[in-house]
Amino acid sequence: MTSTPPDDQAAADRLHQSGIRIKAELAKRIIGQEAVVEQSLIALLAGGNCLLVGVPGLAKTMLIQSLAEVVDLSFQRIQFTPDLMPSDVTGTDVIQDDPAGGRRLVFIRGPIFANIVLADEINRTPPKTQAALLEAMQERRVTVQGKTYPLEPPFHVFATQNPIELEGTYPLPEAQLDRFLFEVLLDYLPEADEIRVARETTGVQGGRLNHIVTGAELVAYQQLVRRVPVADAVVQFAVSITRMSRPVTEGSPDFIKKWVAYGASVRAAQALLLGGKAKALLDGRAHVTFDDIRALAAPVLRHRVLLNFQAQAERVTTDMLIAKLIAAVPVPRSGMS
Repeated sequence: MTSTPPDDQAAADRLHQSGIRIKAELAKRIIGQEAVVEQSLIALLAGGNCLLVGVPGLAKTMLIQSLAEVVDLSFQRIQFTPDLMPSDVTGTDVIQDDPAGGRRLVFIRGPIFANIVLADEINRTPPKTQAALLEAMQERRVTVQGKTYPLEPPFHVFATQNPIELEGTYPLPEAQLDRFLFEVLLDYLPEADEIRVARETTGVQGGRLNHIVTGAELVAYQQLVRRVPVADAVVQFAVSITRMSRPVTEGSPDFIKKWVAYGASVRAAQALLLGGKAKALLDGRAHVTFDDIRALAAPVLRHRVLLNFQAQAERVTTDMLIAKLIAAVPVPRSGMS
């Protein structure tokens, strides 16, 4: 890295090499889906939570399990169902006998106490249980019976959703969606990759993946990401994209006013910049570019921009609108060469 301490330069080089090795290791199990793998890794390095949306059979669960294995983190999977209770997520107090012959309350930790928590089909559980994740995702702690328990870093929630089976589901409220750094979409593989999946998954399965980094190294990398410098023009660009996504903003494009009910919150600008910093380091660069912001606009904005009825009637998708928005927001003059 330029204009940074030598220690940061060495750490940036290690992060770049670790990113290459992690992707290579994940490729042993995850065929194709390179963009999905990269965005999930960026979310991890940026210290955020990630929502993966895709039809069954696209390796959403396998990806998160493999990612936890490669970075040598503790992993817990929670299968969200309509009868899941908040205590099934956070844990609960139970009465136990103590050696002195009396009884005492002992807190039994739930599956939320892990480095990576997979909330599988998060929209299949009622809002009360979904809300059990809110404090953990934002504050990195849980409160049970008035007592607060910290969650040891690193802590990340990776949630999955199936977009085609919506009967009996509970859509996530905007407040909870906003706490996900990215919404990552998984699509069907190209034919050549699908042939590889069919061939390799029906043969002898490989062994465990190699550990590339430790939890302590990941925390250090996350701190390094926050030290990456960002030019004022790039910050302005990220903020402009966020502000122009809101129909109430003066000067926002006409198509935003026509198709958008609610635009992105300030968390979107934060996510664009944090994600851009992590992407820059993964690519071996010491600075964030306008292209980094453009590349991450879709996963950052697609769950934060709410389309109105007219957009739905005209079959306008969120990704279509984001692409149009990116094209409409000019690069600040100070950032133009």
